[in-house]
Amino acid sequence: MPRQIHYNATEHISPETAADPYLRPAFSVGNRARRVLWNLCRVLLYRTSPRPFHAWRAWLLRCFGATMGRNCHFYPASKIWAPWNLVCADQVTAADGAEIYNPAPMIFGSHSILSQDAYLCGATHDYDDPAFPLLAYAMTIGAYAWICARASVAPGVNVGEGSVLGLGSIATRDLAPWTVYAGSPAAKVKDRRKPSST
Repeated sequence: MPRQIHYNATEHISPETAADPYLRPAFSVGNRARRVLWNLCRVLLYRTSPRPFHAWRAWLLRCFGATMGRNCHFYPASKIWAPWNLVCADQVTAADGAEIYNPAPMIFGSHSILSQDAYLCGATHDYDDPAFPLLAYAMTIGAYAWICARASVAPGVNVGEGSVLGLGSIATRDLAPWTVYAGSPAAKVKDRRKPSST
């Protein structure tokens, strides 16, 4: 299934903002101002909070528009680019160093896990367009999926329910449910046993 572009900067930013397209902003002034406020909050309140204060960090994310289910565990050194594009079911975990770059909506199923330094990339650029516009994709991380430490998920890639992306692996295509992947680019290693309780 082809990836669906959720946001194309050329459709939102006027060419009149700069003669050189490489100098044009990718987002509106309002979006950029919102991110400045969020980053101040992240540096002053989110990042400095004690590790067990998961409810506090979930509340801060909600204040900036995130949808957070019960018992989400976002650690203080996790990074979320745009909380208003974050949708989490219950018991989602983002470890220290995990980064969610989500210029478009990113949806996490219950019990999904991002381990240390995992990176979810929700945007890229159209390198065939002389204006080099930013393209952002909505993405889904299924329930019980696990993105292991230092693994990366490319723009527009969806991770199926119960899928595992191994240590340092790079997912460039959708990951099938209840399957273990490893390597760069990630390839199927084996099936994952689906618990009877899910």
